[in-house]
Amino acid sequence: MTDETGRRSYVVGQTEIPARPLEPALYLVATPIGNLADITLRALETLAAADIVACEDTRVSRVLLDRYGIRRRTTAYHEHNAGEAGPKLIAALQGGQSVALISDAGTPLVSDPGYRLVGEAIDHGIRVVPIPGPSAPLAALTASGLPSDAFLFAGFLPVKVGQRLTRLEALKAVPATLIFFESPRRLAESLGAMVEALGGERKAAIGRELTKTFEEMRTGTLRALADHYAAADTPKGEIVVCVGPADAKADEPADIDRLLLSLAAEMPASKAASEAAKMTGGQKQALYRRLLELRDTSGEGDGG
Repeated sequence: MTDETGRRSYVVGQTEIPARPLEPALYLVATPIGNLADITLRALETLAAADIVACEDTRVSRVLLDRYGIRRRTTAYHEHNAGEAGPKLIAALQGGQSVALISDAGTPLVSDPGYRLVGEAIDHGIRVVPIPGPSAPLAALTASGLPSDAFLFAGFLPVKVGQRLTRLEALKAVPATLIFFESPRRLAESLGAMVEALGGERKAAIGRELTKTFEEMRTGTLRALADHYAAADTPKGEIVVCVGPADAKADEPADIDRLLLSLAAEMPASKAASEAAKMTGGQKQALYRRLLELRDTSGEGDGG
């Protein structure tokens, strides 16, 4: 809230709490992914004290702000207006104001254009402050039962079939749990593609409506999950897909060859070898030589 004197505050239960002043900076504030009670006290104070709250959708964010009695100026910042809204926010920051950036749900910059604003802020010497909290990928990972010592968040898969398979093929040898966002209407199709590209026996988990009333975690092999959703009605809600890492046999020569060729279809040979080295732990020079051998065998030239 803001009273007649301009004092800023937030409300927890029946208690109104004054918000301490913020230093001029860009604050990246994580917000609940479903259950509004998951907000942190630091996040509430930051939102209440900020001069500007930049939201992915001001209508969605207003529900959260109203719940905690926060009456702050909000402005829209999303992928469709980033080019126009970003410079205005930078100007406000340069003018000594504080800006809190939030997404519709979860941690800002995860599958949203906030990284552009952060990059611009850093380029202008503006301080960037993370206010950690809820994250859908981490929530799904911790409840999935899959290895969490190494994981890769891969966002949304491409919509087109060929591009989706190419992307999955490139991820096949990554020695980590893979985490994807997916829309309900494409879930069954994407799981089928994962079976084709990654193998049906990998362990996987589907997190749906996490932290909400109808939260669901469904686990099993990729093939079993693909079969289930192919036969079921289209699910509802936000969905996170976690896929366990491949067994050691995924690093057999044939698999590495497929990875090299898949990467080389999208980038120069030298870069493909470098990416394959990161994914497999192999040596870049050896992988580069192997890629050239594969191209010689197939009659393709070197793309650099």
